[in-house]
Amino acid sequence: MERKYITVSALNKYLKFRLDNDQNLQNVLLKAEISNFKRHSRGHIYFTLKDEESQIAAMMFFNNAKSLVFEPKEGDKVIVEGYVSVYENAGTYQIYVTKMSLAGIGDLYQAYELLKQQLAAKGLFAAEHKRKLPLYPTAIGVITSPTGAAVHDVINIINRRFPLSRIYVYPALVQGEGAKASLVSMIEKANQDQLCDILIVGRGGGSIEDLWAFNEEVVANAVYESQIPIISAVGHETDFTIIDFVADLRAPTPSGAAELVVPDQIMLLQNIAKLKQKLNYLLDNQIHSKLQRLQVLTETPIFRHPDRLFEKNTLHLITLTSRLEQTDPLKIFTKNQLLIDNLTNRLNFNFRLMFDRQSHKYQTMINKLELLNPLTIMKKGYSIIKKGSKIIRSVTEMSINDSLSLALTDGTAECVVNKIRKEA
Repeated sequence: MERKYITVSALNKYLKFRLDNDQNLQNVLLKAEISNFKRHSRGHIYFTLKDEESQIAAMMFFNNAKSLVFEPKEGDKVIVEGYVSVYENAGTYQIYVTKMSLAGIGDLYQAYELLKQQLAAKGLFAAEHKRKLPLYPTAIGVITSPTGAAVHDVINIINRRFPLSRIYVYPALVQGEGAKASLVSMIEKANQDQLCDILIVGRGGGSIEDLWAFNEEVVANAVYESQIPIISAVGHETDFTIIDFVADLRAPTPSGAAELVVPDQIMLLQNIAKLKQKLNYLLDNQIHSKLQRLQVLTETPIFRHPDRLFEKNTLHLITLTSRLEQTDPLKIFTKNQLLIDNLTNRLNFNFRLMFDRQSHKYQTMINKLELLNPLTIMKKGYSIIKKGSKIIRSVTEMSINDSLSLALTDGTAECVVNKIRKEA
């Protein structure tokens, strides 16, 4: 019986079918060394995975390769996860890698994620625990290595942006044996000293092993229990540690923390200048309005002749007096004694009441005028500076050797400008 042949394509399809349907090959976890590493122009990467005795071709598509947190290179020991299949055109089998991490660091990432989940469940990351940072801190504590570049960057930036803040450096180990205990000790000491309004805890960049002290649970607890608000500033912008989630604010770098912890003095001075300008404008408008109101009041007849308020009552009194004089006083007195007494008392009472009211109103106006009187202000030591007939309000309106006149409460003085100093 003649045997049937099959094509190469059919064989490769069959092998691919068998491999793709083998569940043991669909989620393979390998530990191996990278060799023959190449990156395609489209972002795919090709390499070989090998151990002491064997090797296998491997590739990683761009959509998986872009999520790598490290740059693979020749000789790296890695742990990869993926599936085995056949590339039909070439008739070769290979592992298609979906995830890859450096060997040895994989355990650290697992520990990191586990602790992160545990602390989140305990509420250490809760938003309600985050405290508001002071806008204008008078003293800032920096917990980091005293010899690293990070501490110098932080000090320089804070001194440039807001030199009013004092800086206290709490020297701590930031990696290696004893780092976690050192960090906890410095956080606790800063809280005991109560010298600072806020703390920056961090260090410069490094590998995950270098930054591991900031992933320790005891350090996270110390940050959580601190009575002083804390900004975490560990590594580079892409580095995340456990204390970043516990701290009141996370800065991408130590330099970034220095930018966040204090305001910019230049912007503050600009804002103050704008507020001063607005205040002067409002004050000038208020004075102008009050002066116009005063002018209107001083031109009213009552203000110029307050005695006219009593004219009507005075004329009425004269009329009554004249009528009394033209009648028999004894008869009137006898007949209308009680009425006259009542009218007289009422007239006197109303006269005094009206007089007191108008006197009080008059005195109130006098007091208001006195408050607005420029001479009253000048008695406190102020003077009016004039250059010719123009009133000088700013040093920008005068020059060296200008002749000025100073108007004081008891006279004027002629002066010559020798020096001008403009305040910031």
